[in-house]
Amino acid sequence: MLQIQTFDQRAGGNVLYKALAHPLAAEKIARLYARLREAAPVALYDPDGIAEPLLALYPDLPHLAGLFVHDVQQVGRVRADRTALTAQPLTALPGSGAHTVLVAAFDAGRIAARIKPLLPPGATTLTLDEVRLPPELLTNHTRFLDRLNFATNFVFFRDEDGLSTRLVSANYWAGYGAGPMRLWLRLYAGDGTVLATWEQKLPAGPGGFAIDSREVRARFDLPEFTGQLLVHAIGASHSGASGNGASLSCTHDANAWPSDRYAGLPAPRDDERVVLWLQNSHATPIPPGAVALDRMGAERPVALPQPVAPFATLALDVSTLLPDLRWPAQIELRAGRHVVRPRYEVTRAGRTRIAHVNVERADLQPDPGIPTLSSDLGRGYLLPFPMLPRDRFRSIVQPTPMAESQADLPLRLDVFDEAGQKVAERFLGRLARDHDLALDLAEVTDVACGHAELVYDFRDGGGADGWLHALFRYEDRTSGHVAESSFGAHIFNTLMTYRDEPQSYHGGPPGLSTTLFLQLGDAARRSFAVLIYPASAPFHQNSSTTLLLRDTEGNQIAETHIEIACSGSTMIWPDKVFGAETLAQAGPHGYVLVRDPTCRLFGYHGLMDDRGGFSLDHMFGF
Repeated sequence: MLQIQTFDQRAGGNVLYKALAHPLAAEKIARLYARLREAAPVALYDPDGIAEPLLALYPDLPHLAGLFVHDVQQVGRVRADRTALTAQPLTALPGSGAHTVLVAAFDAGRIAARIKPLLPPGATTLTLDEVRLPPELLTNHTRFLDRLNFATNFVFFRDEDGLSTRLVSANYWAGYGAGPMRLWLRLYAGDGTVLATWEQKLPAGPGGFAIDSREVRARFDLPEFTGQLLVHAIGASHSGASGNGASLSCTHDANAWPSDRYAGLPAPRDDERVVLWLQNSHATPIPPGAVALDRMGAERPVALPQPVAPFATLALDVSTLLPDLRWPAQIELRAGRHVVRPRYEVTRAGRTRIAHVNVERADLQPDPGIPTLSSDLGRGYLLPFPMLPRDRFRSIVQPTPMAESQADLPLRLDVFDEAGQKVAERFLGRLARDHDLALDLAEVTDVACGHAELVYDFRDGGGADGWLHALFRYEDRTSGHVAESSFGAHIFNTLMTYRDEPQSYHGGPPGLSTTLFLQLGDAARRSFAVLIYPASAPFHQNSSTTLLLRDTEGNQIAETHIEIACSGSTMIWPDKVFGAETLAQAGPHGYVLVRDPTCRLFGYHGLMDDRGGFSLDHMFGF
């Protein structure tokens, strides 16, 4: 496993990781290491604890004369899992014999000046300021390690075999006071080579935008490709993606923080092929055996025997490592922090669908407070998901362990109609980590449509940590097309709070408001959304929801008001709400903004065509 710290649930992303892992930083570090080879031996001074991630990502630092620290508590400790790097006191630097001292710090001018009297005779000093991003890619020029300088993400990007990709989003940064925004983009081929690098300006206001693989391929005269696109937003004041093709499918942003493990990967049915797209997020190769697959809960991981080149994409058929595993079994990916949240693709009867796995938490333990939550929090943590119209669709739910410590999942399923009336429930039991439950909602209720919620139920004991996840699978009964999504639980719409719940996209708990993005369709595909008003405890009887139609530049051209019953849901079709003529005025990158200042709605969105193809994923907010 890479010894790097990426994402912390409390503090958010690790900016240092982003600064070191950025592709442009990787190129500069390679040049820096080349200079150091000609000026060895090298003493490494580590004032800020950067040596470990630096050497994990770039282990080929030339001959070292030692690692030096000024914290007396660090002296004598082995750093970066390299026995040659036992930390020495900074006062020993003069006798190190180093020809060059590398200061492992950014904005390091004052640090370099401070240690100048300690340099060995004739030695020179270099710092990590040598590998800073160029000024034109920075938002905050006064402090390099500012999170606003590293608003980056990876996108699964393909234009091959008749399948194309379309990234769709909006300049939501404008709503946080950002000035001119632009994207720095780099496209990698499957073998990790760079296919193209370019920039794209965003609308001045909160307008929509898209990056289409067909347009990119034509613009740069590229061959077919399946790889990844790095997106770097410049000018951000606050920190999704969607695909299209012959088989309609979608998935949202990648979550740019590599994790040790991922879960929510389904095993194939007998008539399916499941491919996990492993996309190396770093400039160092993934070594053989560093990535493995395991049946969830089995603790018998099977390692991938081949390496993956820097920034390369590997299509891993899960059956090559787990040939006998079948749905509804689940697969755990042990990724060793080499990849961001990967996509997987399921092929069945000539149709494909794509979705993502989720970060499996290593820092959670069962919370003894959850089984005894105050009655003011009602049902507490719940996980809402749509039940699509049963005359056309099957709706299937599969709870997925999403923390390494989750030994069991004590769960109940509550089902609600669109008017918010509870119409059914089923106790699912105290599910083991290796369970194989995949429940068709038609076995629980005959209601035409609505939504369901997974909630904790401790009648048979068990533990809970609040990180409850599930996979939701929807199958068209006629065409056979399938779409799936996954998400996690929250406490919804209570005035009382517990830890950091109820959560909001903006501000601290209780954060009872909604801002959701809904893309528009086109001549071949209609967009839709299922909006759910989940409530852990009784709340406002109805929502006060506004649908705002915005054009490509972010200008509002129409709005309408709807109400959703507490614990209810509704299905929205923008072409029906606003009419085809008004919708056309929004332009190719227009969108619908879903706003509600009174409650937090949760939503799922997608596209649907006339051939039985459809996509579905949970909505993102800002």
